[in-house]
Formats: sequence, structure tokens, C-alpha cells
Amino acid sequence: MSSARRTVSLITLGCARNEVDSEELAARLDAAGWRLGDDDPDVVVVNTCGFIDSAKKDSIDTLLAAADTGAKVVAAGCLAERYGEQLAEALPEAAVISFDDYTEIGERLDDVLAGKALKPHSPRDRRTLLPITPVARAAAASGAHIPGHGAPSDENRADQNRADQSLPDGVAPASGPRTLRKRLSGGPVASMKLASGCDRRCTFCAIPAFRGSYVSRPPEDLLAEARWLAGQGVTELVLVSENSTSYGKDLGDLRALEKLLPRIAATEGIERVRVNYLQPAELRPGLLDVIAGTEGVAPYFDLSFQHASGPLLRRMRRFGDPERFLDLLARIRERAPEAGVRSNFIVGFPGESRHDFDTLVGFLEEARLDVIGVFGYSDEEGTEAFSFDGKLDQDVIDERVAELSELAEELTSQRAEERIGTDIAVLIEEDLGDGGYEGRAAHQGPEVDGSVTVRGIGLVPGQIVQAVAVDSEGADLIARIKAGP
Repeated sequence: MSSARRTVSLITLGCARNEVDSEELAARLDAAGWRLGDDDPDVVVVNTCGFIDSAKKDSIDTLLAAADTGAKVVAAGCLAERYGEQLAEALPEAAVISFDDYTEIGERLDDVLAGKALKPHSPRDRRTLLPITPVARAAAASGAHIPGHGAPSDENRADQNRADQSLPDGVAPASGPRTLRKRLSGGPVASMKLASGCDRRCTFCAIPAFRGSYVSRPPEDLLAEARWLAGQGVTELVLVSENSTSYGKDLGDLRALEKLLPRIAATEGIERVRVNYLQPAELRPGLLDVIAGTEGVAPYFDLSFQHASGPLLRRMRRFGDPERFLDLLARIRERAPEAGVRSNFIVGFPGESRHDFDTLVGFLEEARLDVIGVFGYSDEEGTEAFSFDGKLDQDVIDERVAELSELAEELTSQRAEERIGTDIAVLIEEDLGDGGYEGRAAHQGPEVDGSVTVRGIGLVPGQIVQAVAVDSEGADLIARIKAGP
């Protein structure tokens, strides 16, 4: 079949981690001779999300819609990894692949296009693929593919080794570690994966079972990718993982992230670095200080609180209570008064009493968070909470979600109003026309945290401008550019 007919469209659902995985797939497909494009593709690959019920439904709806176009359809990503054979049986419209197929994704798609049936995998707990002890994982990780880590295929690695052997002793290849990634969208912001997997055992979460144990990427690989992304026009890097505060524990250095952040921030072309997915229980004072006080690192704290009631958090197998969380917020704001703080909260977890819920409400009223995400609990098979007693009726969960969402909207609007009159550094992301530009301040993460609208002349996406917040609309700010000296 001619190369003109081998066209693939990649659709990414879910979180920023999935976006990084898709860009690895894009690089592999490009190397295998596939052309990426959305116009009349031969194959549509849907990188699915399988975290909660609504995400699963969205993934299945997207797969069915792709099949309706007449293209061959492949289900990849978390939903596919988590359910394997079960998904293939329930959805014959799509071929189902595992993370382990990613290194040979070009061949898998060749088979699909040729009408060959792919044998779907039997789901397994991917934590069993690596040693329990974190520091023993580095040597074993090559035996299990970890999406988004950019490891070359065995063949490419062998080619690299042969090329390296031709260099004089002590001279590294000029390109450094390879970056196996192809950007699927432009713009000045890109996510970069610090690590994959999770070693925590939260009773509501199935992610560790299908994403596997925690594995950090080597610092030099991350620095090489940061340089590559800067060369692609990226100005802001967003560091993502399932748990960024664990970075380095499998490398034998719990302070690895504290050391890495200043180095990434010093990368030529990178103006801002932010870290997502911080665990409050693991936010060490040294890391807090680095995030709050390092030039080029956004004083931004994406904290995974999940709830505020101490007893309920213990039932979730989580850390904290209102006093501890408020103390952490006070320490953050002592070091960086204008720091941005966001968090998500689960409502209706089994056993949640009205008192537990009211404790959460009281905490939020004191916390002054910039962004509050509210999610209703849903049972997830394979989790400890699936078998818990004390399940709440769905109408009770829905009522509490609605109540807390309304409060969250009010509180985040108030927090934005508090920022009126303050200086903000705005990363310009889009020219709106007629002299208007949309961007984000340091306290706003991409896509989910609100934005800033400024007016100016000749501004360029990727540029950071100094501005003053003059008004707010919900969580969004309106700003004017500060006059020069």
C-alpha cells in the first residue's frame, strides 16, 4: 500500500500525561512511515482515558464516532490498557492495544489496515512488572514499556549505540539523549512527563494498577527534552506525572526535583516552569522553597487534597485535615504571597457524613484557593473503596456536588477579586484580534485555571509581559500592561 494511503489521525482524551504519550506515539508513527493528518485518515487512534465513569463514557463515545467515519479504529491509552479483552469484546468496532504495543505502533497499525485481527491483551496489574523497592526499578524498567518516557525502540537504541562507538573516547553525541516526541499542536506551552505510575494506595484510585509502579525519568533526559521543546518554540513547560513530589525516590535522591527545577528553568528559551500534581503529604520544606522562590519557576501549587475531613481522608488512605492543610497553605503564602493554589475534591465518598461534608465546606471557606475542582464519587472496580460499606445514594452525591460546585464558583471568584491591583506576569498565548490578547499569569495553569485578557499592540504568543490586574470575571482576570520605566 502506498505511503499516501497510510494516514493516521490521533485523538487524545484525558489529562496532560496522555497528551505527552500521544506525542511519543506520533514520533513513532512518523518514523514508521505513517503520515499524521485528520483529513480522511485510514486509521484513527484514540488515546483513551479510563479514570472515572464520565471519562470512560467519553472514550467509548469517541471510539464509536471515529468508527462511523469509515476509518479503521484503534483504542489505545488507559481505558484500553485497563480493560483489554473486555473492551475488545464490548466494542468490536475498535482494535485494542496495550502500552506494550507502543514500541511497535507502526506495525500494529499496518496490521489493522491490512485487516489482520489484533489479539487483545489480558489486563494485568502493571505494578507486578517492576520491583517493589523503588531504587531497584531503574535496571528493570527496560523490560516494560512506560509511555511518555521517550525510550527508543531496541533497534533504534542499537543504532544509537553503534553511532556512539564511532566517537572518540570521552565525547558524547552532540544531540545528547534522544527525544522521542513529535508535537501535535503549536503554541508556547507544552507538558513534559517527569515520571509515570504511582506507589500510593488511595482506596478510590485504580491508576496504579494499569499505569504501574512509580518510575522517574533521568534528569539528563528531561533536560534534553526541555532544550528540544524550547527549540520548538515552547516558552512554558508544565511538568506532569501521577505524583510529582515522588520524583527521584527510585533514583536514590528524594531531593532530585529540588535540584532539577532550577536547571530546567535555566534552559535557554524557557521562560516559565510549573509543576503539577503535588501530594501534600510529600511536599517537603526544601521543595516548597524551590517552587516558591526560584526565578523562572512559577509559584504554583497544584495540591491533591481530595477532601478535608480527617477521618474520611484516613478512609481514603490519604493524609491531612483542615489544620494541617491550612498550615501548609500559610507556609506557602509566607514564602510567596501571590502563589497560585488549586485542588480537586471528591464528594460523596462511602461513609461521608454531613459533618464530613460541612468540614470540607468550612475548609474551603478559609483556604482561599484559586481553583476548586469538584467530583462526585463513582465506584471503580479493582479499588478498595469498591467494596466499602456506607455508599451514599446517587441523589445525595448529586446534591452535594451541586452545593459544593456553587460554593466553589463563588470562592474562586472572590479569590480572583483579591488579585485586582496586583502585578502579574502574563504569558501571551493567543491574539484575539482588535488589540486583545489572552494569556495566563503565573498562578494559572493551562486550560483549567482561568486566563488573563490584556490589550496591547504587537504582542507575540510566547512573550511574557508585566501587567496589573484591573478587573475580574469569575476566575478570569482583565489586566493592563504596565508602562515602561
